[in-house]
Amino acid sequence: MGDYNGSGTLPRHVDRKALYTDLEARVRYFQQFIGFTADDVIALNRGSKYIKALAPTLVDRVYSKLLEADITARVFQTRSTTSELDVDEYPEFKSPYMQCRRMFLRWYITRICSDPTKIEFWAYLDKVGRMHRGKDRMISFDVEYIHIGACLGYIQDVLIEGVMGCEKMSLPFRVALVRALGKVIWIQNDLFARWRVRDGAEFEMEIEAVHENQVPISRAASANANTRDRRDGEASSVRSTWSSRGDSASIFSDRQSTAPTSINIASQEVTADYPACPFSPGHAPSYETRVWSDADSGRCSR
Repeated sequence: MGDYNGSGTLPRHVDRKALYTDLEARVRYFQQFIGFTADDVIALNRGSKYIKALAPTLVDRVYSKLLEADITARVFQTRSTTSELDVDEYPEFKSPYMQCRRMFLRWYITRICSDPTKIEFWAYLDKVGRMHRGKDRMISFDVEYIHIGACLGYIQDVLIEGVMGCEKMSLPFRVALVRALGKVIWIQNDLFARWRVRDGAEFEMEIEAVHENQVPISRAASANANTRDRRDGEASSVRSTWSSRGDSASIFSDRQSTAPTSINIASQEVTADYPACPFSPGHAPSYETRVWSDADSGRCSR
């Protein structure tokens, strides 16, 4: 056989059907492709308290942005961006309804700060994608993909601004955290696209059957189709953060990365007495923002 990838070995097999019918296979493929490794998990775990401290400011800025244009503001009344019905009154930022909606995004950010080594973490992100496709009856919104992509891009930009401006973290750790968050956001973007893009439409009945029957997502699903994919994925070496390499291409693997982490845990002590929130005073919004954080996270107040 020919040398297909320059290393003298054949490329690892990826089962196309599994990418559409098995959430774990889809997430694993994405992780391997973008290099989401144990180093990223470390960064997310260590940085979770800072992300939680930024959550109120992030939430306020996102919902303020969504209310700027009628096509996105209308969703809170019509539950769909495709509807062009006249809206008598657009929601106001400080209205009780919008305060309630903001709690949902805060909860989402809290979940983002949970354990990405568990499939439940990614199953939740997939559920969010499905919900915004109008697939769930009681809580669904039908938000077209262009608005989803724009919102995720805005969220990523705010997070980059927040993390890189936080002088309580060392610069190498800020870079590592921004990279890890970016990878999670791109996987979330794919899990929105999963319910919008018509690629793999021939498997739609099976995808819906899995969801409707509430079959638990586990490594046992599609075992026959994914045996070679998983074996090769665990054996392959992928580039980790910075220039190090790790043995585990999937953070679902029981094996731990043997790569020397680029994150110096010992260096994560507070380096300067600055507020953790970079949005003050230069980015003070016109509305009140109360930043919630625990005592250990460093206060992030306006």
